[in-house]
Amino acid sequence: MPDRNLDFGKFGARGIKGHEAVARQLDALAGYVATPITARRGLLARLHYLTRSDRARAAAREAGLTATPRTIRAWLAGTRSPSRANLAAIEQAYRAVRRENVARYLLARLNRDGRGTRVEFHPLNQSQVTRPHQRVVEYRTLNVRRWDRIVAAWVADDDDALDTAWVDDAVVDLGSQWGQYEYVSNIGFAA
Repeated sequence: MPDRNLDFGKFGARGIKGHEAVARQLDALAGYVATPITARRGLLARLHYLTRSDRARAAAREAGLTATPRTIRAWLAGTRSPSRANLAAIEQAYRAVRRENVARYLLARLNRDGRGTRVEFHPLNQSQVTRPHQRVVEYRTLNVRRWDRIVAAWVADDDDALDTAWVDDAVVDLGSQWGQYEYVSNIGFAA
């Protein structure tokens, strides 16, 4: 089997790592609040999501939101505004809690009782690579049946674990060509 790419882009190829494209797609499926956190509506939506129950508040504290309940009430009432550092902490906590909440649903939809989900591999962009250095990399599809480790690494926001899980549980099933799809322009799937 081929090894990992060590010098990607040397001849002008462009793309992103496959596990990063998978994380993007899972984020899109998670359905985050679309309004930016800098807008009042976006801030309120995130704060309501993080404070709607005792379980949500505990998860927000675990995810790094350390503001006191009094401060959060002031933010909700609009009497005080969070600093940039607090906005970043709210956004990070919101994404972590949202990932945790939708993980079970996504996992069930992606695994589909062992049938798996069809994944599209869109090859990397070689338009800037000179003709002698270009290689033939076609569009591929694959049915991925094991999503447990991939979704768990995505929930934990562990980039290395997601990379390992994606390569070991999905990409390696492409056979001897799996190394050509370490970098892609896009990974597509639905749940």
